Amino acid sequence: MLRATITKRFPAGPESAGFTLNVEFEAAPGVTVLYGPSGSGKTLTLDVIAGFVAPDTGRILLNDRILFDSGAHVHLPPRDRMCGYVFQNYALFPHMTVRANLAFAANRLPRLERHRRIAELLDRFRIADLAGRFPHELSGGQKQRASIARSLIAEPGVLLLDEPANGLDAALRADLHSIIMEIRQSLSIPILLVTHNPDECFVLADRVLVFDAGAVLHRAAPGELLRNPNTANVARLLGGFNIYEAEVITLDPGRQTSRIRLLDSEIDGPHLRGCFKGDRVALCARPEELRIATRPGANRIRADLARVTERPQCIRADFGNELLVDTPRQEWSELKEAGERDGWWIELPATALRQIAKK
Repeated sequence: MLRATITKRFPAGPESAGFTLNVEFEAAPGVTVLYGPSGSGKTLTLDVIAGFVAPDTGRILLNDRILFDSGAHVHLPPRDRMCGYVFQNYALFPHMTVRANLAFAANRLPRLERHRRIAELLDRFRIADLAGRFPHELSGGQKQRASIARSLIAEPGVLLLDEPANGLDAALRADLHSIIMEIRQSLSIPILLVTHNPDECFVLADRVLVFDAGAVLHRAAPGELLRNPNTANVARLLGGFNIYEAEVITLDPGRQTSRIRLLDSEIDGPHLRGCFKGDRVALCARPEELRIATRPGANRIRADLARVTERPQCIRADFGNELLVDTPRQEWSELKEAGERDGWWIELPATALRQIAKK
């Protein structure tokens, strides 16, 4: 278990704004994804845990071993923290072969154990035939596997991955994801993975920490994030949500339903917590939860098709006004023909609308 309470301040300069990282979290064995935009403090968090940056205040424990404690004046150097770190640029020593890179990381192990571990990891990550090559002779995917192997050779207590799929094509990214999931299954250690790619986040994460401006806005399992992003800011950072502001027309607490005005139409809404008639409320829904129709009906809003985008698993239709709808490809041709003839209606089921905070 990794436990971290971190505060690190960077004062404003003549040509730079100030920045404060202020986060507190726990990471159990499994993959904890640090998700958020560039500049939100994700990589800085890894650097602090690894010991490359000292916080101003805080405490970091790995399996109840203190790595940093500002109150007790403990600050272990990186070499003593048992943190495996895979950097964005791989950070392989350019003058060393792949085997020599691994040997350097294993220099504290007994000689026979060192040779055994090197052979095991070269084979495990399918780079045994590359052991004599230098980093400049490797592809991006090969460098990535070599970097991960090096980070694991000393059997770390935590694995830190800083945007490991950055720059990889789709096939290599899928291969990397398989490697990370295999590590997750075989090693009972916390894995902290930094990304700003939502697909990667939901593919790999057991738990997600949503970062923005140096703070953790929300923390949840991937499925829970999809069901309830909690705030409009988190929904925007995750992407893939339609976000609306609606007016409360009526409330029925007994039936846990409501009636709302949304996009100039009155429709049935979900149970709304802490609201009164006349209040404005923020709601969200995912594009795959909305449905395209070609005639009026319950909870349907008249719309005009603005753009169609081909996606790997579906057709995304954009009707403007935060009306993005994902439709199965096999249904689109029939819907398109009827819509162009009879007009478009978008159905927003009350169960698809989820209340979120505005901030």
